[in-house]
Amino acid sequence: MRPTMIRRLVLGLLALAVVACGSPSPGPSLAVGATADPEMALLANLYAAALRSYGNAANVQTVDDPLKALDSGTVSVAPEFTGRLLQTFAPGTTARSDSQVYRAMVGVLPEGLAAGDYTTGAEDKPALVVTDATATAWGSRDLAALVSHCAGLGVGSVAHERGLPTAVGTCTLPPLREFPDQATMFAALRAGDITAGWTGTAEVGMPSELVVLADRKPTLVMAENIVPIYRRNELNEQQVRAINEVAGVLDTGSLVDMRQHVAEGRDPRSVAEDWLSQHPLGR
Repeated sequence: MRPTMIRRLVLGLLALAVVACGSPSPGPSLAVGATADPEMALLANLYAAALRSYGNAANVQTVDDPLKALDSGTVSVAPEFTGRLLQTFAPGTTARSDSQVYRAMVGVLPEGLAAGDYTTGAEDKPALVVTDATATAWGSRDLAALVSHCAGLGVGSVAHERGLPTAVGTCTLPPLREFPDQATMFAALRAGDITAGWTGTAEVGMPSELVVLADRKPTLVMAENIVPIYRRNELNEQQVRAINEVAGVLDTGSLVDMRQHVAEGRDPRSVAEDWLSQHPLGR
C-alpha cells in the first residue's frame, strides 16, 4: 500500500474517532409514566419530548398508578397536578394558592421522589360554570358571587369525577347531582335544573354562552398546576433542566388547544412535539 493511501486511511480513522467522541450515546431511554387519561398522556408526551429535545432518549409508558410506578422504578418521571398530589399525601390541607400548594406538596412527597418546577401559567383546576343569566342576576362573574348566593344552590358534575371541592369558601355545597357527561350537565344548566356545574379551567368544548366563574385572589379553590415528579438522584442535571423548562413555556390556553387536538383524534406524541417545536426550550 502506498504511503499516501496509508496516510489517508489513518486520517479517515482519526476523523471517525473524533466524531464518535463528540457524539456520546444518549444512554438508556427514560420512561415517562401516565395513566391512559388523554390529558395525562398528552402531558407525559410533552415531558418526553422535552427530554428528547435535549438529546435524551425518552418514551411514554401507560401505567395504572404513576406514583407506584415511580416508587418501583418502572418509570423515572411522571406528570402530576400539585393540588391532587397534596390531597393524596396531606388531605384536609388549607393551602389554596399555587405557591402555597406547591410548597406544601414538596414537603409531603415520599422519600425518594422529587418535584420539578410547576407551571405558573398553566393549570387545570375545578371551576364552576353558570349561565349568563345567573351571572347577570348575581352581578358578578367571580366565584365569590356564588358564596354570596349559597342558599338554595343546585350543583352538578360529571359522574365519577373525583377530588371536587365540597365547599367554596364559607359555602358548603349541597350533594352533587351527577350526569353521564358534560353535554348532559350543560343542558341541565341551561334548563335551570341546576344552578352551577363543575368543569375544569382547561376543559375543551366549553359552550360560549356559559360563564366560568373566575377564582380571583385570594383563591377559593385549591390550585392545580402541572408539575413533573421524578425519582431522586436518577436524573442528571441536564435532564432535570429539560423537564423544568416546560414550566416556563406552557400556559392554560396552549394546554386547551393541545387537548382539543387530541380530542379530535390526533396522536398525543405528535401534538406535543409539534407544540414544542413552536415553543423551543432553552431560550
